[in-house]
Formats: sequence, structure tokens, C-alpha cells
Amino acid sequence: MNKFVHLHLHTEYSLLDGMCRIEEVARQARQYQMPAVAITDHGNLHGVVNFYQEAIKHGVKPIIGSEMYLAPGSRKETGSTSSKEACFHLTLLAENETGYHHLLELSTDAYLEGFYWRPRTDCEILSRHSRGLIWLTGCLKGEIPTLLAQNEVEKAAQVLGRYQEIAGRDNVYLELMDNGMPQQRQVNRLLIELGRRLGARPVATNDCHYLRQQDAVAHEALLCIQTNTNLEDPRHLKFATDQFYFKSPEEMAAIFSEIPETVKNTLEIAERCTVQMNFNTYHLPVFHPPDGLTPEEYLRKQVQQGLKEKCHLDWDGVLDRSVSNEVIERARFELMTIIRMGFASYFLIIQDFVSEAKRRGIRVGPGRGSAVGSLVAYLLGITEINPLQYDLFFERFLNPDRITLPDIDVDFCDYRREEVIQYLRSKYGRENVAQIGTFGTMAARAVVKDVGRALNISFGELDRITKLISSEPGASLKVEMQHNPEIKNLVEADPRMKKLFDISLKLEGLARHASIHAAGVVITDRPVTEYVPLFKNAAGEAATQFDMNQVATVGLLKVDLLGLKTLSVIDETVKLVRQRKGISLNDFPLDDEKTYQLLSRGESLGIFQLESKGMQDLLRQIKPEKFEDLIAILALYRPGVMKSGTLDVYIQRRRNPDLVEYDHPLLEPILKGTYGVIVYQEQAMQITHHFSNFTMAEADHLRKAMSKKDREEMEKLKERFIA
Repeated sequence: MNKFVHLHLHTEYSLLDGMCRIEEVARQARQYQMPAVAITDHGNLHGVVNFYQEAIKHGVKPIIGSEMYLAPGSRKETGSTSSKEACFHLTLLAENETGYHHLLELSTDAYLEGFYWRPRTDCEILSRHSRGLIWLTGCLKGEIPTLLAQNEVEKAAQVLGRYQEIAGRDNVYLELMDNGMPQQRQVNRLLIELGRRLGARPVATNDCHYLRQQDAVAHEALLCIQTNTNLEDPRHLKFATDQFYFKSPEEMAAIFSEIPETVKNTLEIAERCTVQMNFNTYHLPVFHPPDGLTPEEYLRKQVQQGLKEKCHLDWDGVLDRSVSNEVIERARFELMTIIRMGFASYFLIIQDFVSEAKRRGIRVGPGRGSAVGSLVAYLLGITEINPLQYDLFFERFLNPDRITLPDIDVDFCDYRREEVIQYLRSKYGRENVAQIGTFGTMAARAVVKDVGRALNISFGELDRITKLISSEPGASLKVEMQHNPEIKNLVEADPRMKKLFDISLKLEGLARHASIHAAGVVITDRPVTEYVPLFKNAAGEAATQFDMNQVATVGLLKVDLLGLKTLSVIDETVKLVRQRKGISLNDFPLDDEKTYQLLSRGESLGIFQLESKGMQDLLRQIKPEKFEDLIAILALYRPGVMKSGTLDVYIQRRRNPDLVEYDHPLLEPILKGTYGVIVYQEQAMQITHHFSNFTMAEADHLRKAMSKKDREEMEKLKERFIA
């Protein structure tokens, strides 16, 4: 059987141009028994970590690359009147780790230094970062193919000579494509002649933009979305043929049967390209404490100080005998775990910038997410909530059995968030701090609107159709088409609607655009670009090309610094109350009867998370009387909980305590506060711990599997739970 490796492929991260979903690419390569497959997205490296993991998972070697945009002169020159004039295409593949790190530098520089129409590189910077890279000369938009198409053979020879001089003769391959376009065949013939003359080998690629041939129409619609045109416009952007798909080795061998070495050379390149990504090392910045202490010693000292100030406890002896020693035991356990896992600097860094913000009078949130389960975070002043008071567990935040980076979210008043980021840059170095990228995806309603415009369906008709689709987060078109009778009837009755939904299904969930995460910031021990590439958004702000999950995967410290308008409102309100009434925030009681009466009447406009009409109705039904009631209301007002009927059961039992029942006596102490209803993930952990004798860390494994609906993991734990 002929073998072949795709070396030129555009995933969904060739934004609004590539349609090859990463998981499907890896699966298809495995099915075709390809030893390897490459990712070469346009001008970026957004998807390389996901691509690497999926390829490895499917037993296929990942080849990391990018189709770079090459400026005709200097990357810093501007003045071209179109993107065609501004750049050529050049495919770069990382041969080894050195090449991969050069790709990170080149891709970053293309955005930060060379951006004009596109993120561009040039031969000057390529000559500085050429080691470990294999060059392919690109599609018809490559510099050499462009010159050959214009019959500028000698100029093309000069360019090839320059490439070989920069990259090394054996590292430059002439890229041949045959997607059924006559011009490609003409250029291919000239490329082979040029290669024989200058000792450059040819290699076959297919410029894959979609997975299956029948996806060509959906891809054409995707290009219309990118260029804001429609399929009926005779000038709309489209590919000349339907051959830009993930062809089998047999298909590629047949296309290049007259020049079989082009297929063989894909295997040679695949053999050469061996990048090993390391996901087992953390690259955390080191906190340098005063007085020459180690981070571990200083953290211990800070925790002891917090115990004295907040709990009136001494590490080695109880000062206030009325306080349980449970506090010290919990502090010891958490501290030991944090130090053993190597996260002492992490906690000190968070404490440092939170303390600095408070010192500057920047309003900081009391804590959010699983981090409020950490007593150490409370003692350090990172959070303001004592986890023991609310039965919150450290293991949900930091599981001792599974070393993953902790994740502490910190909220600041919105207009002073940038001040905190500037402080981090001054403390840890500008090159060591960056905001984190994120991707907007084509969700169910949005993709139908986008595709509808590409099909030239009127705004009014589109509006009517999209209103039939669920607006819930995570809504799926596939599910809608199976279970929504109105949509089923629409698709069955009207061929236009069938086409609309068929194309929308193929595009749903693809990345639509890159932007900057509202909160995520990364802090590293060395310049960020040694680990991740950066890009620049339309406003000129730089961020990582990797998203939050990929940043964590490569072992970088990420923190969520969210700017909240609510905190700014609270800050102004507290100042006004202080001025007019002389009351400080610490004087506000949590058991104020009039406040609960106000909320029970549903008068919650302007109150964070309580102001929607649905929430006002819920407040009137539940009639909160204590702070814990508000916590339950926020946990219960979620689509899944309401759909399951859990909310109704809670309300009925709250109104009539006689209806409260427990399936087992062990449940009563755990669920008494929520009338026998499981409301919180912590309760699921407690139940697992008490019923099955799982440790709290093991209970957290089950909690996580439940929250992610991971059936495979739940099945593994089920047998042990029952035993």
C-alpha cells in the first residue's frame, strides 16, 4: 500500500478559512494508517497543543507547523494596497524542539512587529530563527510559485537560492499541489525543473481546508462569512475546485503517480520531524521573600500570622480555648499539601498582588470559585471567607492526589484592573507577564445567522428561524433538529432550510475569532514567548495565542484577574455610606431582618446575580431569611437544576418541612440545611466520603466526573463506591 503524510493542513484555527476539526483529523489520519500528520494554520499556532495531544491519543505523530505570511521586503514596511501585495505564503515545519521554539518566536514577531493586513515575517528574521525548521515553498500564493506562474524563472531561482542559503539546502522542499487547477500543473512542471537545477527535492501536499469532499459547499459558505458576502454574489471568494480535502494516501499516490518521489518525500519529512512537547513541567515564577527566607518558610510564617490575627490561634498552642483545634489541623494539612506540590511561590504571588491592590485602595472581591475552599487562602488575606464556616473543602480546590496547577480567581473593581496588571509587569518583568487569548465559537443560534446571511436569507426570516432554537448555553443544533418539532418540520418542508441547517451543522462550534480573555493573565519565570506565542488584537493589545486550557497544559501559571463593575458600584456605595452615616463595611450585618424582607418581596433590581425577573420570582417563592438561603438560591437557579425538578422539590420542602425525607440516615447531617436536597458539589463529596469511605481527594475525583458528565470515569468509580 502506498503511504503518504499530509504536510499542509488548515484546522479550524485558520479562522473562517479552515474547517478541519482537530479530533476528526487525528481520527482520519489513524484510519488511513498515516504515520504522521501536520498542522499548518494561516499565520498562527493557536491550535498546536490541542493538535499534538489529539494526534498522540490516536497513535499518530504530530508535525507542528504554520503557513506563514512572508513580506516581499521588510516585515516592517507598509504601503501595499492589498493583502495579496503585502505577503506571500511559506510553509514552515518544526523538525525538533529548537525549530518549535523558533516557530514560537517567528509567529510572535509576525504579529507584534510585522502585522500589516496579515501577521508577516521576512527573510531577515527567518535567518535568525532558521535552525530546526523545514521550509516548503507554499501554494500558488508562495513567492516561488507566484514568480513561476508569471514565467519569471530566473527570479524564482534567485529566491530559491536565498531560501537554501538561510535554511540549508537539505531543509527546503518545493511544494507541489494538484487540486485540479491547470495553473498548478504548469507551476509543478517548472518547480521540478527548478529543483533539478538547484538540488531541491519536490514534495506533494494538498492544502487541506476541509475533511471530506462533500464539505466544499460548507467551506464556500465559511469564506462568505469571513468576507461578509453571500453565495449568490458572483464576486464572492471561493476555491476553484472541491479538491481541497483530506485525501487518502491512495488518492494522493494516484494524483502524483508520474512523480512518485513527491509522495515518498512526505514520509522522509515526517520521519525527520520529531517534536516532543513536555506537559509535565511547571514554569512558575519564583517569589523572593524578604529576610532571605525560602518561599516555603515565608509561607509558613504568613499562615501563622493569619492564624493569630483571624482565628486567635497560635500554631503550637491555642490562645483562645473556645476555638476548635480543627482549624490548626486544617491549616497544617493545607500547608503541607501546598509545599509538597511546589506551589508556595504561587500562593505568595497571589497574596502579594492582592495585598498591593488593597494597599492602593483598589476594591478586591471576597473570593470566588473553588479557591474559597482553602483556609490558607483565607489566612493569607487572598479570600475573605472562612471555608470552615460554610463546609467548603480544600480538596475541591487543590486535589492532593492529582498535581494540577491551582486556579485562584480574583475580582477587582473594573476601572482599576489594569493597575494590578501593570504592578505584576513591574514586579516580574514586562516580558514575563501577558494576557491570555480566547476564541469565540459559532454557537447554535449564531451559526444559523451567519450561514443564513451567506445563503442570502432575509433578516426577518432568519430572525424568525433563530428564535426557534434554544438560547440556553451549550444548545446543540443536532439535538434541536432531533427533538424540536418546529425545526424538524421546517427542514423537511423547505429545501432552503435543509441546506441552511446542513451547512450550519458542519460549521457549528468552529472557532470564529480570537480575542483577549476578560480575566486571564499568565506569569512566567522566563519571557512568555519561550513557552507560548503571542498575537495582537485589533486594538493593538498582545495576548497568548494559546487559550486558558492550553496555557495550563504547557505548565504556565495563569491567574484570573476580573474587572467587575459591581465592585466599582460597591466601592462608591461604601464611600457614600461612610461619608453620610459614618458606617464602615465591617459594620454591615449578615442577619439584617429588613434586608431579607426587601429580598423576599423580589425587590432586587441592581443587585448582582439577583436582578433578573426569574430570580425576583424565585426570591418571592423562597423568601430568604438568612445568608445561607441566598447561597442556595444562587446554586439552584440554573437551567439543569430547574429542568430536573430539583428546584421545585426544594421550594415545596422549605414551605412544608413535613415533606423532608432522607434516603438514608447518614444523609441527614449532610443535607439538613438544604431540606434533604443535594444542592452543592461539596455535598456530593461528603456523601461519597461517608458512604464509600473514599478520601476527600477521591471524592473530588467522582465530583469532577459528575460535573463533566464523564460516564467512563464514573463507571470506573462506581464499582469501588458500591463495594
